[in-house]
Amino acid sequence: MNFARFISSRITFKSKRTFSKLIVRIAIIGIMLGLGVMILSLAVIKGFKQEIQEKVRGFAGDIQIVKLDNNASYEKSSFVDSADVVKNIKSVSLVDAVYPYATKPGIIKANNEIEGVVLKGVDKTYNWDYIKKALVAGTVINYTDTTDVQNQILISQLTANRLKLKAGDDLLMYFVQEPPRKRKLKIVGIFNLGVDEVDKTFVIGDLALIKRLNDWRKGEIGGYEVRTKQFDKLNITANAIDDKLPIKLKSSTVLENYPTIFEWLGMLDVNTIVMLVLMIAVAVINMISALLIMILERTAMIGIFKAMGAGNWAIQKIFLYNAAYLIGVGLLLGNALGLGLGFFQQHTHFFKLDQASYYMTFVPIKFVWMDVLLLNIGTLVVCLMVLIIPSMLVTRITPVKAIRFK
Repeated sequence: MNFARFISSRITFKSKRTFSKLIVRIAIIGIMLGLGVMILSLAVIKGFKQEIQEKVRGFAGDIQIVKLDNNASYEKSSFVDSADVVKNIKSVSLVDAVYPYATKPGIIKANNEIEGVVLKGVDKTYNWDYIKKALVAGTVINYTDTTDVQNQILISQLTANRLKLKAGDDLLMYFVQEPPRKRKLKIVGIFNLGVDEVDKTFVIGDLALIKRLNDWRKGEIGGYEVRTKQFDKLNITANAIDDKLPIKLKSSTVLENYPTIFEWLGMLDVNTIVMLVLMIAVAVINMISALLIMILERTAMIGIFKAMGAGNWAIQKIFLYNAAYLIGVGLLLGNALGLGLGFFQQHTHFFKLDQASYYMTFVPIKFVWMDVLLLNIGTLVVCLMVLIIPSMLVTRITPVKAIRFK
């Protein structure tokens, strides 16, 4: 067996010394807590980003295509729905689906209360999967009931609470136009996305209702909502779609439409980097302290090995192997702590959040196994590389003084 490994194994598993046990245990606990916190922090950040992205994407889509003009209001200018334009958009490989829609501001009056909202109109091709997940009462619009479909509406839990409404209730919605119009609508469902920018502003109804209110010609719509296959390639997809659009249309991404939310998510990445640096620094400082104490505790042994002809590097490797074992124990415990708490939170949602501040009611967790692997490898490599410097204390120890050391 290699000399350094043999002596290191004796020190690690056979030593009866107790002086350095406390420091060694503190070092292991430091690595365990550092790695556990890093794993959990990355999982929480990834969970936040995914959950909030899915909330916004589930309602607004990834890319919106509207008429190119100076209209900056909620009520976009109309254009004719074109099968050729839709075909060109779908020809982009990263596009998953395209849905027509329109929006129109209005005022809801119910129970002697009023609330300004924006009606988002969709048709029977719309994908309701995410809205169904966010439903707290009722159901989505039933397009098989053609006689009543234009009178059906979904409102947010926030709006329902303000106006004291529930699923199945009727309400009056006023539309400011010439001449002013009002419609009696029935609440078929109540959703709760947890994103104030959506819940405070939008209700969902039938696209045909907006067409009828605006007296649009047959085939006119307010825009297209595009959903992509890979959100991380959103800008690439948007640029490819722009190349396919006629000059009268323009596109905007969900990042541009909801900048506040996504800027906040971007700031979380900076916090993550700071946290990772601090946690690794704590682990390194603990291991440096433990290594120095182990070297000083075995000064006499070092002197004997040097007197017998052992080189400095061979003795340094003894302590580095010993440190690698301690780091390994810390990493094992850190993985158990971080992954254990993470899986517990995933299945129980034990740790809660204020939805008004964080857009959700519980701490979300998303494990990316490559992140966990890289954290383990990075912590091990950084600690061992940094420990080479304090291990050089061995070179300052002379055999005669070391043997006399007590």
